[in-house]
Amino acid sequence: MTMSPSVPDPDRLPPARFALDRWAWREVAYLLANLPIAVLGFVYAVLVVAVGAGLSVTVIGLPLLVGGLQGGRLLGRVERWRARRMLGVRVEEPSPLARGHQGQGVFVRLWAGLKDPVGWRALLYGFVRLPWGVLTFGVTLAGLFVLWPVLPFITRGLTTVDRAMARGLLSPSDELERRIAELESDRGVVVDTAAADLRRIERDLHDGAQARLVALAMGLGLAKEKLTDDPEAAARMVDEAHGEIKVALQELRDLARGIHPAVLTDRGLDAALSAIASRCTVPVKVSVGLRGRPAEAIEGIAYFTVSELLQNISKHSGARSATVDVWRSADRLMLQVTDDGGGGARMGGGTGLAGLAERLDAVDGVFVLDSPEGGPTTVTAELPWRDRASARPAA
Repeated sequence: MTMSPSVPDPDRLPPARFALDRWAWREVAYLLANLPIAVLGFVYAVLVVAVGAGLSVTVIGLPLLVGGLQGGRLLGRVERWRARRMLGVRVEEPSPLARGHQGQGVFVRLWAGLKDPVGWRALLYGFVRLPWGVLTFGVTLAGLFVLWPVLPFITRGLTTVDRAMARGLLSPSDELERRIAELESDRGVVVDTAAADLRRIERDLHDGAQARLVALAMGLGLAKEKLTDDPEAAARMVDEAHGEIKVALQELRDLARGIHPAVLTDRGLDAALSAIASRCTVPVKVSVGLRGRPAEAIEGIAYFTVSELLQNISKHSGARSATVDVWRSADRLMLQVTDDGGGGARMGGGTGLAGLAERLDAVDGVFVLDSPEGGPTTVTAELPWRDRASARPAA
């Protein structure tokens, strides 16, 4: 996709010019503020390391050092904000300190705080900034009075070093740290989804099969009491109880199918998707081009994704036909559901599409919706392919 010449690239600063434009004045202000902020950062870093190391043999030394590292995180946040606002640097926020050590003892939490790489890099940033802050302050101040014709070029060169320092010491250390933050977010989605599924199963059991079985037990108790006095009434009550048992068994089968359908376990995605397509209110053509079967968890997510998409087609699309295509591309399981309805589907609006996107994202999947007004609607989903574990031999 080409960018219009009138739209500036957000990742590239405007070129330095002889005229002092707004970017040049921002850079001048940033460089002049370097000295007082660098002095504060240097003093703080030296005090934290000196006091923490000096008192490390005492009880309060390590907690003071951990607290100092947390303060270093705060200083780093301020510097990232200053670099973003005044220099236009894209510096991502590092992941917060993990809270998973709560309840594991004081020393475990202290050790986790001492290993915090973000806090240590922020202290290092504050330590090395003092000589650089003195240099940039002096050069910029002299440039304002002596070298002002070429001041924009001087400030651009100096702030280029500042940008590199901010990216190198204040941004997330590597892709692994960003990945950890993503996984922490995905874990929350998985936990919430599992809790919602458990509540749904509990509600279905309580309102459906459980209530019916309670009524069945009461009916059989009454039939037992009437067995000697009124055998005909007892027989009728037993017949009613027999019918209730059939209904309760059907409800339990439906509930089990909603948890994990037997046809999916026994015959795979092709048969399972054909079964749910037959229950859709519009004709659905299913095409599954898989030579093998993915892992059970991936297969289950694919099944329930298509199932919910077909339910949305039945309820909201007004379509006359739909197609479901499943295939494998390298190490990805691909799903595509298309309908010829009115289109206009959005990730919100109560259709459950946002929830599907979150569930797929939690397992490194991708969810793409293309639904222009007037249709057609195409939903493409990707899931990571993992081979199905082979059956364990019998002992």
